[in-house]
Amino acid sequence: MKNIEDFVKIVDGSPKVKAKAGFLKVLDSILYQAVFEKDENRKKAYLGAIKEIAKEEGVIPSSIQELYGEMGKNYPGFTVPAINLRGLTYDVARALFRKALELDVGAFVLEIARSEIGYTSQRPLEYAALILAAALKEGWRGPVFIQGDHFQFSRKNFDKSPEQEVSYLKGLVKEAVEAEFYNLDIDASTLVDLTKPTVKEQQRPNFEKTAELAELIRTIEPKGITVSIGGEIGEIGGKNSTPGEFRAFLDGFREVFKGGAGLSKISVQTGTTHGGVVLPDGTLAKVKIDFDTLGALSRLAREEYGMAGCVQHGASTLPEEAFDMFPKVGAAEIHLATGFQNIIYDSPSLPNAFREEVYGFVKKEFAGERKEGETEEQFIYSTRKKALGSLKRKFWDLPGKAKSLIMKELEERFAILFHKLKVVGTKKYVQENVKPLHIRHEIRLP
Repeated sequence: MKNIEDFVKIVDGSPKVKAKAGFLKVLDSILYQAVFEKDENRKKAYLGAIKEIAKEEGVIPSSIQELYGEMGKNYPGFTVPAINLRGLTYDVARALFRKALELDVGAFVLEIARSEIGYTSQRPLEYAALILAAALKEGWRGPVFIQGDHFQFSRKNFDKSPEQEVSYLKGLVKEAVEAEFYNLDIDASTLVDLTKPTVKEQQRPNFEKTAELAELIRTIEPKGITVSIGGEIGEIGGKNSTPGEFRAFLDGFREVFKGGAGLSKISVQTGTTHGGVVLPDGTLAKVKIDFDTLGALSRLAREEYGMAGCVQHGASTLPEEAFDMFPKVGAAEIHLATGFQNIIYDSPSLPNAFREEVYGFVKKEFAGERKEGETEEQFIYSTRKKALGSLKRKFWDLPGKAKSLIMKELEERFAILFHKLKVVGTKKYVQENVKPLHIRHEIRLP
């Protein structure tokens, strides 16, 4: 196995590739070495170097703030897909960039949630390095939008120790910004207190904690970059959001926020559930989205608050015909995760023996999480995501042919979504509104 030191030298803290063609040929093995390096300091050094090399070649982590600012003034008729990569991250990201290049797509986001960081064993630096390396490998140049999705307050943890939960979220925000996540979604909707007599008081814990984290982001973001910050008013899986809740949250946020540029978008609830609703036989129940609510709140976001619009979560398992509706009603962004994970797990190209190994692991290790009355199919569907981190090396070690065939399935899905969300041909729109800024981080290889 080749080492990164064989191809890279450090000059004044910046990596310089000695043989670019050779480096790209061995990039996959260098990434593998970095991801599974046991020494934490060496791992961070390798991942940091890979990230800096990609930036030196023109693959630049960027904020989508300016593009969303333009969307707030004049909605361009497309909905930005925000795609969560949980497993086989490097391979799936390569497939995504290949399809984006083929279809001239510029408006898309790659993201990972607080919960996913845990169960997929991908800290922000590793995730950012894999995304940028994938873009570099496929010949992508220009801005790459990496996002912290659902940086969410745990209501259980917050009730037990508010200070400790806030401290954890602040630490995660700092880690993400350091890793060049220049797009962050703060989710304090879990703290909404429905026992309070007015909607504003119900939303107060939400807008106050969102503002507190947003102020932190504004103090640590690099000079020249305005991190795009999203808020959320309705916990996904709960009741649908209302204009009253929308205004109460945003007006309250404006009253307490003291950090300059405010929110660029807001997530609302319109009838979906993360991962979909699983029936006893393991299939998904049909979901009806309240597109009238999504459209009305998106217009409200633009007309009264100057934001890009609303964000739809929990959408990747919706029927194909639903995706045409999001640009029609003016949704700014749509989050897509479980559907891609399902393609990997359910692909006929995934070796059956490996699939059974994963399911056996899940049934043994997470047996205590099985709910009363839950069928085995329901339990496996809702829990198999947790194997992605524990068995990460085994996923990386899958046969190349199997991975290649799975990636073709994913590329086909990406193409369908890009067309339906109307982001095909948006590369120029992004170039006109986003000016990538290369922030250099000093590197020292061990």
